[in-house]
Amino acid sequence: MPVGEYPKLGALGGVEHFRALLDALQLGLPCDPDLAHGPGSPLARPLAVFGKQAGNRFCVQPMEGWDGTSDGRPSEHTFRRWRRFGQSGAKLVWGGEAVAVRHDGRANPNQLLLNTATVGEIARLREELVQAHRIAHGAADDLVVGLQLTHSGRFSRPNRHDRPEPVILYRHPLLDRRLQLPPDYPLLTDGQIRELVEDFVRAARLAAEAGFDFVDVKHCHGYLGHEFLSAFTRDGDYGGSLENRTRFLREVTAGIRAEAPSLGIGVRLSAFDFVPFVPDPDQSAPGKPGPGIPEPYCDALPYVYAFGAQQDQPVDIDLVEPLALFDLLREMGIGVVNVTAGSPYYCPHIQRPALYPPSDAYLPPEDPLVGVARQMHVVREIKRAHPDFTLVGTAYTYLQEYLPYVAQAAVREGWTDFVGLGRMMLAYPELPSDVLAGKPLQAKRVCRTFSDCTTAPRNGLISGCYPLDEHYRKLPEMAKLAAAKRANRPPRGSGE
Repeated sequence: MPVGEYPKLGALGGVEHFRALLDALQLGLPCDPDLAHGPGSPLARPLAVFGKQAGNRFCVQPMEGWDGTSDGRPSEHTFRRWRRFGQSGAKLVWGGEAVAVRHDGRANPNQLLLNTATVGEIARLREELVQAHRIAHGAADDLVVGLQLTHSGRFSRPNRHDRPEPVILYRHPLLDRRLQLPPDYPLLTDGQIRELVEDFVRAARLAAEAGFDFVDVKHCHGYLGHEFLSAFTRDGDYGGSLENRTRFLREVTAGIRAEAPSLGIGVRLSAFDFVPFVPDPDQSAPGKPGPGIPEPYCDALPYVYAFGAQQDQPVDIDLVEPLALFDLLREMGIGVVNVTAGSPYYCPHIQRPALYPPSDAYLPPEDPLVGVARQMHVVREIKRAHPDFTLVGTAYTYLQEYLPYVAQAAVREGWTDFVGLGRMMLAYPELPSDVLAGKPLQAKRVCRTFSDCTTAPRNGLISGCYPLDEHYRKLPEMAKLAAAKRANRPPRGSGE
């Protein structure tokens, strides 16, 4: 179905019509007809996490920032975003944004970098977030703030946004071709991986010194931690068996326990992944991509390059290994997991359902509600299999006005413990506060998934919500973004 024919949620006219749409699509998603407010709301219930009591069930998701300095320090744009996260009313902040543990792991030249030179200013980011929360909400004792630690691996661009400098673990026949990597392109050695473990541990220790309650050892969205999980074809200590493919995470976790024993550890996990997608060439036109179709992979069967996918049909989910991973996480003492899926680089409609694609992607091949449902059902299956874990769910932003109704039902029915919000926090950070206070949503600020928050960084511009946030509309970058979209040039990478 062409993008114009998918229902626009903002035009449905009320929750009863949205519930009817869910029924018509047979998605099986929970959606309450009314919202509860005050302490009795399922979304207002506190929950213990990382040794603290989070005051409600809203979570700010980490996003990749493009507005730091070239040496990895936050800019005033970065401080503004973090203050707004604090003002949002969400009581769990899963990292604020992705922070690289060393220079070659930065996804862009303006990504934050955690080292001894930058730790003071990154600590001030947390302090300003907490202070903004305290001013807006009276106290911050029930606010839990973490930091996402990352190495971007295959999608590293530390020096120029238009120059990939991949760090890879194995040969990938489709993604290597996209990056035009020669057959002899070097793989990260086992010795280099052990050095990287030390970098993650060092960064975690600095995060603890900076006052963060926990760190996320990022294993999602195609970045290096995620690539470890799909390193089926790699030889040595870090590839092949699930035990080997999780060795990096186990060694990082053990190192953090030794160096910063009071620091909480979480994992943001792509619980399933698919084969890369491309625009359908038969339905593409100048300036207009076609809907996404799986990149031809028949010569790559069995497809052993996706964690959580069926190897003979890599557009279908297989949760056998992801569920086994949760058993290993329990052994590591990790009980809080932020569940996501796929990658924004090669299957964005799976990872981040949207009606309007980034400028270098493809039109949605399905109603984005299907993508929301896919992720929500997987979180529900994990919760059923591992009820002792605390889970953060993802992909709620596309629900727009109906986000609170679905979120309340999902928490009330035990599908998830926390509702994670990413793009919505750029457009409308006060949404959690408004929902919990019983205020009507500000429709003009609700994220409509225009994807400019992705298109702008992929053209080397600072990150933010250009359509809905006056701060960005007034910047010179707004005109540059419009020009880039008109040119329809193939820009490069940003991920949530």
